[in-house]
Amino acid sequence: MASNTDLFDTLRSARDHLVDLMADYDKAVETFQWPRITGTFNWATDWFDAVARDNDGVALWIVEQDGTELKVTFDQMARRSDQVASWLRGLGVGKGDRVILMLGNQVELWESMLAVAKLGAVIMPTTGALGSEDLADRIGRGRAGFVIANAADAAKFADVPGDYVRIAVGDPVPGWHPYSDTAAAAAEPHDPQTSADDPLLVYFTSGTTSKPKLVEHSQISYPVGHLTTMAWIGVRPGDIHLAISSPGWAKHAWSCFFAPWLAEATIFVYNYGRFDAAALLQQMRRAGVSTFCAPPTVWRMLIQSDLGERPPGLREVLGAGEPLNPEVIGAVERAWGLTIRDGFGQTETTLQVGNTPGQPVKAGSMGRPMPGVPVVLVNPLTGELADEGEICLDLSRTPLNLMTGYLGDDARNALVMRDGYYHTGDVASRDADGYITYIGRTDDVFKSSDYKVSPFELESVLIEHPAVVEAAVVPQPDDTRLAVPKAYISLAEGWAADADTARSILEHSRDHLAPYLKVRRLEFYELPKTISGKIRRVELRRREEDAHTAGQPIDTEYRYEDLVQR
Repeated sequence: MASNTDLFDTLRSARDHLVDLMADYDKAVETFQWPRITGTFNWATDWFDAVARDNDGVALWIVEQDGTELKVTFDQMARRSDQVASWLRGLGVGKGDRVILMLGNQVELWESMLAVAKLGAVIMPTTGALGSEDLADRIGRGRAGFVIANAADAAKFADVPGDYVRIAVGDPVPGWHPYSDTAAAAAEPHDPQTSADDPLLVYFTSGTTSKPKLVEHSQISYPVGHLTTMAWIGVRPGDIHLAISSPGWAKHAWSCFFAPWLAEATIFVYNYGRFDAAALLQQMRRAGVSTFCAPPTVWRMLIQSDLGERPPGLREVLGAGEPLNPEVIGAVERAWGLTIRDGFGQTETTLQVGNTPGQPVKAGSMGRPMPGVPVVLVNPLTGELADEGEICLDLSRTPLNLMTGYLGDDARNALVMRDGYYHTGDVASRDADGYITYIGRTDDVFKSSDYKVSPFELESVLIEHPAVVEAAVVPQPDDTRLAVPKAYISLAEGWAADADTARSILEHSRDHLAPYLKVRRLEFYELPKTISGKIRRVELRRREEDAHTAGQPIDTEYRYEDLVQR
């Protein structure tokens, strides 16, 4: 069995290999191998502590909107998480126990994640935006025995049943243990004796089409698997990495925990109540941010402000979560000389496909499969490999960065792991150079007059119109064409929800899409979303189906034939 030192050296060697070779994509794919980790392994003790002990480099740098800031070195983070782990152990937290963490971008979040991991317990990140009903579901189905939350959120748990231990960060709360007591705990090292296959994380998905699923990850699937995310970001030792992401969702673990600390980089956080593009850019320049990842919504707000010159030290810029229109990419290229790179992954995996540093970027493409990730496209009808089909991972090639499964859902596990593949539920195409372009969710793609329609493709065109902030395209049942594309639109400020605006958007669709793809129905509508902000197209599809079944056309929609095709 490998020693802890051997495991650390093995992981670091794999990390350095990717850091050195990502500018040569073909060589990286050809030569990269996942580190072989078997037996006992715990990322928090075998990797983080090994990197952090006596390391005075900054691990975490948090800046508040009022200008106050906190810098925590790697060594301080290791010691503080030791203290928190010792204190939690005194409350009964042990190997395999599930601990809900409902905290914001605050130092206690990072301390607690490391501490829970050091005890061999299971982290269950949870967004503070949840209400009592959702929390009851998470505690019940997730079988959580402990909750760490801010005192301001304690009242949400008043009506949440269960025999779970409550821990409050901040002001004292009756019946809750004060997190501040961790300051008096012993900073002793921990050895949880977890195996590589033991659980470390349980994430709830955002629930865009159904009840949130419980995704379980092992001691290696995220902690080691995020080498792909690190390589995509392009973050290197000594860098300062900023990602705009909310705690409680997998992307936060991707870019604000595992990937930067695998690279031995500083995690930089700027907490703001209301987004201020100028303030964010000023902080990026002041901090010397090296790598920056933000959702397209943030990028669009940034280019509406004065981007100015490229922040000193900024080397890599990335977008994730939804399509970026070419105007945004072009504006950043002109101002900063940097190309925003896209990528694809899920809560169930780390990054699978990406436009990697130093490689040509093709407009609209997510990039190519990451080294070590066996991405294939499978024809959903024949089950054969194809150049267009469902994005899958070949299980015969043992994808290390894949979840262990959905907790308590054997039927779903059998469905997504069938026929020797992990099925993502996403459809894409691949060109002759191996670049993969996203088409949409298997549930969202529909037929119109025998043509396959990708809502993602249509939405990417619609958001290029200045009136459109967000768009969701769904099929409207049609007796002649089977279905026609309908766009639900969230309007930008200053635009009226009237026929003139609808006509302008429909004409834009006509001019930028193939004739069989153009949007034929349009409605200005408040888009239904999950708690994480993803659009619930399933509700919009149901609305269309119900109206068709009832024989009652929706009178608030605009029709292409009435406004454009007279």
